[in-house]
Amino acid sequence: MPTLQFKGKTFVQNHHLAVKYHQLVPKKELSLTDKISLHDNLIIQGDNLKALKALLPTYAGKIKCIYIDPPYNTGNSTWIYNDNVNSPMIKEWLGKEVNIEDLTRHDKWLCMMMPRLKLLRELLSEDGVIFISIDDDEQHRLRMLCDEIFSTDNFITNIIWQKNYASKNDAKYFSDSHDFILCYAKNKINGDIKIGWKRNLLPRTDKQDSLYKNDSNDGKGFWRPDNLTVKTYSEDYDYPIKNPNTGKLYNPTKGRCWLTNKITMQAWIDEGRVFFGKEGKGAPQLKRYANEVKQGIVPMTIWSYDDVGHTDESRKELKEIFDESETPFATPKPSRLIARIIQLSSDQKDFLVLDSFAGSGTTAQAVLELNKEDGGKRKFILVEQEDYSNSITAERVRRVIKGVKTARNENLKNGLGGTFSYFELGPTIEMESILQGKNLPSYEEFARYIFYTATGEEFNEKKINEKTGFIGETKNYELYMFYKPDVEWLKRNALTLDGVKAMPKFKGKQRLVFAPAKYVDDYTCLENRIDFCQLPYEIYRIR
Repeated sequence: MPTLQFKGKTFVQNHHLAVKYHQLVPKKELSLTDKISLHDNLIIQGDNLKALKALLPTYAGKIKCIYIDPPYNTGNSTWIYNDNVNSPMIKEWLGKEVNIEDLTRHDKWLCMMMPRLKLLRELLSEDGVIFISIDDDEQHRLRMLCDEIFSTDNFITNIIWQKNYASKNDAKYFSDSHDFILCYAKNKINGDIKIGWKRNLLPRTDKQDSLYKNDSNDGKGFWRPDNLTVKTYSEDYDYPIKNPNTGKLYNPTKGRCWLTNKITMQAWIDEGRVFFGKEGKGAPQLKRYANEVKQGIVPMTIWSYDDVGHTDESRKELKEIFDESETPFATPKPSRLIARIIQLSSDQKDFLVLDSFAGSGTTAQAVLELNKEDGGKRKFILVEQEDYSNSITAERVRRVIKGVKTARNENLKNGLGGTFSYFELGPTIEMESILQGKNLPSYEEFARYIFYTATGEEFNEKKINEKTGFIGETKNYELYMFYKPDVEWLKRNALTLDGVKAMPKFKGKQRLVFAPAKYVDDYTCLENRIDFCQLPYEIYRIR
């Protein structure tokens, strides 16, 4: 398979592994919930590469739908490369604006995208799907990068979204009227892979249903006339049909054949399934009943602004929520576009949607609108690193949850309902800092980090019992952690005989016990099925 080479690739292709885990610090005052939780709808402020890494302990392999709208790298608007990759060449890039005059802007963009896409893939469920908005400047490079990360076998399609409805007369060559949306599955279902992404159908429209307007009063409901021939030719299906009213014989047109064999066709004629026009003297046609049609529509690869909105609609949508002076977004995405993506992602109504380039928060609004319409329980996770994460991204979500009184849509006017928990990226969880007593994480954050690092499995903070030290279990292990974010406590405390006796009743699983020190002999540990792991050293225990 051809691969894409770019300046800096060798330094970033494994950078996602070197990114340190950061604590996720809850901000109650910025949240809209009675109980802040990592299992709520989430808005996270901070660098999205670090935030994605921080989400792994809770959400690795759990996200069904990812939508991202990264910088298009047109050169007309600037962005800054800030990934602290351990390379002298890349360190020269840090903190500098990437604009049209930067001859390495495409290399920098690919270096920025590669580690993020790798972490996004880790967060996707086995039956998950990712949609990425992009334009002509990077679409071809992004396609090759995604082929490498997600595999060419998992490429689904390249959607064209008609974003403008009017020609721009000041265009130098052609008036730009579309963007692309690349779509990749974590896995495509095939003979070897049984669990993979299944595309959902789109809801049928009233216009499509209105075509079924004939009622023959035969108890089968409404129908419309349909062609009896198909392009896939079979000699057994090529025969004359006799009109029982006139005796005239009809053959399929050259190169085509009838829809079924002679015996079935005659049965259809006898039961009135085939009709010969209003007067009974015409060519044969099929009665296509409404209840035979699939419940939804197979999506096409060109999405018109009539169906999913356009940039002008998205600006008006945002203006309806904010005053024009409140938001810097010139071209946000319309919520109808994101709703289409979410609808196609799954036929379920209870799954996670992640947007790590959250911008104005359109994805959250689309999730809440769909939940309001169909009673779903979908949840969103937004990541935004800019300063407007609270003032615009989160504020938009607050307003649509509570209700926008000037909105034309009744649901939006009355409020979409829901909650969200707001988090900020905190300090890193580093062994050197812990040894020095600096930036000690909270019990819950350290438990989350230890459990995921030791097992690679999802952590659930609801199972924590700080009193007994229990932080979770896997198929073969129970994990315990004795810890407090207090240097003096850590100096004084250890796993003792009393601590061993106070542990919950043995359930037949080996016990991993993390503690600053151990004042118990090896025989007692063996007798109680305890593997002692000294903090902060022995974390990589099971994997």
